[in-house]
Amino acid sequence: MEKATEYSATNLMADAGADAERWNRTPDETTLRKTIEAIGARNVRVILVDSAEDALRTVVDLIPKGAEVMNGYSTTLVEMGFDRVLKENPKGWRDYHAVITGEDDTEKRHALRRKSVAADYFLSGVQAIAESGEIVGCDKTGSRMGAWPHAAAHLILVSGTNKVVPTIDDALRRCREYCLPLENQRAQHVYGIGSYIGKHVILDHEDVDGRVTLVMIRQPLGY
Repeated sequence: MEKATEYSATNLMADAGADAERWNRTPDETTLRKTIEAIGARNVRVILVDSAEDALRTVVDLIPKGAEVMNGYSTTLVEMGFDRVLKENPKGWRDYHAVITGEDDTEKRHALRRKSVAADYFLSGVQAIAESGEIVGCDKTGSRMGAWPHAAAHLILVSGTNKVVPTIDDALRRCREYCLPLENQRAQHVYGIGSYIGKHVILDHEDVDGRVTLVMIRQPLGY
């Protein structure tokens, strides 16, 4: 892990009561290769890297200079160090998140949030990946994955290989039984209120060639 934080899974596990032995396992090489092939068959490009540092370098390379960039909150992105790179912004990106948080008018801020899902490049973590190739995201409001189905011109997803599970049913169970308890703990600490799953998004097949890239990392990142 490149950058463990107080909200990394290992620091939330005790209070969350999530079953890490079942839902946070690293697949063997045969399973991983089969999963990558299945994802590719759904027209999603997969880049497999060894470490969080490699993943960060890959993501930065994927986004051109001056591009419009937005990301949903992702523990994986934080652990990779993407928040630091975004703050330093060496490639002169138009950071939509900074624009939104810098807007004092509530209505304008909400309007910017809606527009941000259509950014040139939208980055997001994922909650589960089925061996059959479906990629699953879940969220309370949908703000972190509203860009997935269509809106963003380019969607870059990041995920540790620990999120691979056998079936799509297992992927949905992982959301409920593992991701939600951990996110609920994070939300309690950060916002003072709990969380729930209000939206699921399943990326089953992408029509637009080259639109979606999944950077998979051979490390147990995020949850």
